[in-house]
Amino acid sequence: MASNDLLKGMLKPIILKLLFENKRMYGYEITQMVKEISEGEIELTFGALYPILHKLELEGIVKTESEIINNRNRIYYSITQKGNSKAKEKIAEFEDMLKTLKIFFKPNFGLKYVFG
Repeated sequence: MASNDLLKGMLKPIILKLLFENKRMYGYEITQMVKEISEGEIELTFGALYPILHKLELEGIVKTESEIINNRNRIYYSITQKGNSKAKEKIAEFEDMLKTLKIFFKPNFGLKYVFG
C-alpha cells in the first residue's frame, strides 16, 4: 500500500480524473472506485477526500448537488464548466510528471547519465 507522503500530491489529479470521466459521483463512491482501480493499493479516507473536494468547490472547479436517497441526503460532486479545462490541464500535467518519473526509475538510470 502506498504511503500517505507519496499519495499526498496525487490525490487531487486522481479525484479530478474520476469526476471528469464519471460526470457525477458521491464521496463513498469515489473512495471505493479509487480502491478498486488501484487494486487496494490506495485507500482514500474521507479525511483526505473531503478537504480536497471542498477546496475544488471553493476554486469553482467542482460543484455539489444534494439528493435524498433512502431518506438520507447524498452530496454529489461534478466538474463545473469552468473546471472542465482546469481538470484537463491538471490531468495532463500529472500524466507528464508520471512520464518524467518513469525515466528516473529505469534500471541503471544513474549510470547512463553519469557515464554516458
